[in-house]
Amino acid sequence: MDIKKIISQMTLEEKLSMLGGRDGWHFYGVERLGIPDVRVCDGPHGVRVHREKAEEYDPATNFPTASALASTFNEDLLRLTGETIGKECRHYGIQVLLGPGVNGKRSPLAGRNFEYYSEDPYLSGKMAAAFINGVQSQKVGTSLKHYIANEQENSRLFISSKVDERTLHELYLTPFEMAIKEANPWTIMGSYNRINGVYGCENEHTLMNILKGQLKYDGLVVSDWGAVNDKIESHKHGLDIQMPGPVEITERLRQAVLSSEITMANLDDHVERCLRLNERVFKQGQTIDIDLDKNHKIAQEVARESIVLLKNDKILPLKKNSKVALIGRFADDQVRYNGGGSSWMKAYKIERPLEAISSRAKVIYAAAYDQEKTTPKLTQAALSAAANSKTVVFFTGTTASMESEGFDRSSINLPKQHLELLKKIHKVNPNIVVVLNNGAALDLREVLPYAKAVVEAWLLGSAAGEPIAEILFGEVNPSGKLSETFPLQLEHTPAYGNFPGLGDEIVYTEGLLTGYRHYDFRKLEVMAPFGFGLSYTSFKLSKPRLSKTVIEHDETVDIRFDVTNIGKREGSEVVQLYVKDKVSYLLRPEKELRGFKKVHLKVGETKTVTMTLGQRDFAYYVPHLGRFVVESGEFDLIIGTSSRDITSITPIQVNSPDKVRPHLTLEYPYTQWIRYPHEKTQVEKLIEMTHKPQWWEAEPPLSRWLNNLKHELNWSEEKLSEIKKMLMEEE
Repeated sequence: MDIKKIISQMTLEEKLSMLGGRDGWHFYGVERLGIPDVRVCDGPHGVRVHREKAEEYDPATNFPTASALASTFNEDLLRLTGETIGKECRHYGIQVLLGPGVNGKRSPLAGRNFEYYSEDPYLSGKMAAAFINGVQSQKVGTSLKHYIANEQENSRLFISSKVDERTLHELYLTPFEMAIKEANPWTIMGSYNRINGVYGCENEHTLMNILKGQLKYDGLVVSDWGAVNDKIESHKHGLDIQMPGPVEITERLRQAVLSSEITMANLDDHVERCLRLNERVFKQGQTIDIDLDKNHKIAQEVARESIVLLKNDKILPLKKNSKVALIGRFADDQVRYNGGGSSWMKAYKIERPLEAISSRAKVIYAAAYDQEKTTPKLTQAALSAAANSKTVVFFTGTTASMESEGFDRSSINLPKQHLELLKKIHKVNPNIVVVLNNGAALDLREVLPYAKAVVEAWLLGSAAGEPIAEILFGEVNPSGKLSETFPLQLEHTPAYGNFPGLGDEIVYTEGLLTGYRHYDFRKLEVMAPFGFGLSYTSFKLSKPRLSKTVIEHDETVDIRFDVTNIGKREGSEVVQLYVKDKVSYLLRPEKELRGFKKVHLKVGETKTVTMTLGQRDFAYYVPHLGRFVVESGEFDLIIGTSSRDITSITPIQVNSPDKVRPHLTLEYPYTQWIRYPHEKTQVEKLIEMTHKPQWWEAEPPLSRWLNNLKHELNWSEEKLSEIKKMLMEEE
């Protein structure tokens, strides 16, 4: 496609039409020039296919939600997920999938946390990049969302996220930046909210300066559906397409171009990005056949690795053919497999854990509740089942009305009547395994004392029944790790008391200290740390071996260590590498994730893991320099199996030409000048010279020295004269 030539042949009306959608699910093409429309659809966890001529949906594979996907810590599996969804898009003629989401997790109360990968920006970036590469390998575009600082649902259409520049770059931009550099999503979706007072879809700083400027993003920016506040301001400042359509070409828009308020170069850039997307995606008629049963098995594979074993007091794995009381409708006709909102889809096949567990054990089933509520009759049936069984498997979690797009959670507690029932069951049978179905962190204080095992099964998609049963009966060894911290209580969370905020502004007062960064810095105990997950076997990690102990600017270092399965079962371990800056000018978190690897090992097997770190892995964003820099000094390389389960700490010296601390000026007090070696030396030299007779006339070198100091400290001529006069008076 000769994009420049096509643009030269387009009329003004054709160019303007491309700035908006044809309808709710199509971007405009140029029919006269043979450029077809582009069809898009929802579905970060599977394609939601709107039939073209009916208000119906076609079936597709429903994968686990993002928080579960990230708990696999397996980039290869995320790419496979993306490839599979991409193929289903091809089958149904979908050319852009609206996802994935990489927003942060300031609070576990955020309603769409289940749609976002992790509290850690590095893990989110890696998972997103792998997924995007998978989808786009099928010539189907993705739409990375929601750009940016869209961390709550409450008042999302007008709330202003007030976030400082350093926090914005280090936490909330990082996953977008990683995904752009490692996968280049073909579209990015602008968010509803305002960022520091300016709407996300018309924010020149975030769209033009950062996204299209600093990050050199060459794809197109599409608004979230209904997120455009002002059409002219949006197209002036970086938005390419307004959705949904049909979007009218207003006279105001036409006049904005004719008067050069929106320049022709700006308009042509928007059109070029639209045509570039059209060039990248598959064309109509290039659909493929799919095998939904095969794809369902892939979803099972992903679900297996998403499950996290949080507690096990020697009750799991269960013995086959044992007598099991299976309690809770989440295991049957109310199976919880997805959150609400735009990620809802029509699943091809929905597995029920009841069926999978019943094929392995003698099950007495009790419905126990209807969503959140139980009754005396249901309670009595559940207690009877528990009393007449060896083991109880109790399904609980959040309900459909608790986690969804459109609203935030009111608490992180499980339904009150579920907890009351659990305590009653414990009195008749303490051998309880709790299976959790939820999309984000929970308060488990009223669960752990009453359960001998706790299985975090997330919202595992429609292929969850068999994987849950396989984990419970030991056919599969659990290998998932928490993609977010489970706090002891809501009051300990980073944004407590400041989420979702009041009025039309929310201030990110916690700054960099979210997730495990917050709990580490505040020295808070947690229910379960980031990166945590148990196994039915045991692993041992050796001391790391570094390729070098000192690295210079632009060099990398390889960290190698051995992982051995010292237990009695085959299994997988997720090893994690964190970096700690021991001394820094600006405050930094206690440690930050910079690498991970899932390693599968047979009994007694050892494998060597290699991770490589570069300068960016040691860097942080310095606002007064406007970029990421590395501060020379000693760092710790921290290896462990969670953010709290650390096996080794190894120092490394990192040298860099970057100067983080700004030069001092006369506005700084004397105590600041003598605090730092360079300035202290200058002050001492100055003092020494002023004690010499007729020092100013007799010492021409002093004049040269002051002039040098002037340039170094960026003094004005007035400041130089001021200090000369001051020193002369002293003499």
